[in-house]
Amino acid sequence: METQLIEALRRVRRLVVLTGAGMSTESGLPDFRSPSGLWAKHRPEELASVDALLHRPLLFYEFYRYRLEMLEGVAPNPGHKALVNLERQGRLQCIVTQNVDGLHTAAGSRNVLEIHGSLRKARCHTCGRPYPSEILKRPVTTLAEVPRCACGGPIRPGVVLFGEMLPEAPLRRAVEAVENCEALLVIGSSLQVYPAASLPEIALRRGARLWIINLAPTPFDRVADLVVAKKAGEVLAQIA
Repeated sequence: METQLIEALRRVRRLVVLTGAGMSTESGLPDFRSPSGLWAKHRPEELASVDALLHRPLLFYEFYRYRLEMLEGVAPNPGHKALVNLERQGRLQCIVTQNVDGLHTAAGSRNVLEIHGSLRKARCHTCGRPYPSEILKRPVTTLAEVPRCACGGPIRPGVVLFGEMLPEAPLRRAVEAVENCEALLVIGSSLQVYPAASLPEIALRRGARLWIINLAPTPFDRVADLVVAKKAGEVLAQIA
């Protein structure tokens, strides 16, 4: 299957890539949705929701401080670097990512649509004023230590929380890119979380090819042109 995918990529000129958590786990970051991930121990709304930010701030800030600490020393893996090469060759039009770790940009990819936001950014929940994410690395052990904007609103990570809509602009650009691509390559995504999981549907409806690299089965395997059930970094290193 890898050989078939490499040959197919040699012929494509308008490629869009959709990446999920499996792209980042090979850099040492955990998959929160895996059976052993954090979501198995806590409901998402307990840790990463607007309700948690406003009503359980100590738990909320502890969780995101932990996530920011995990990013320290984490580097892009060969899979991220392979996508940089595809972009430089003019084959890869854009990367649509569900990940919030910023590793695609750190690797050197230029056209990255972070549809779930980024942990490397922070903003005021009330007025939207941007702040450096370092402010969220400070311990918050009392309500008085909750980081506040000049307007009084709490400063929060620049990611989409449970209970919020995805940012309209990057999602719209992602849909437009998929509508005009020759092929959509899905890497490390279970394709179970919408609206990202709707992108393969759009690609197929427009007559584009669908290729999937993912260790676990996805709901789209039976309609995909190619499915490679291996680690993304291993396959992409061969592609590079």
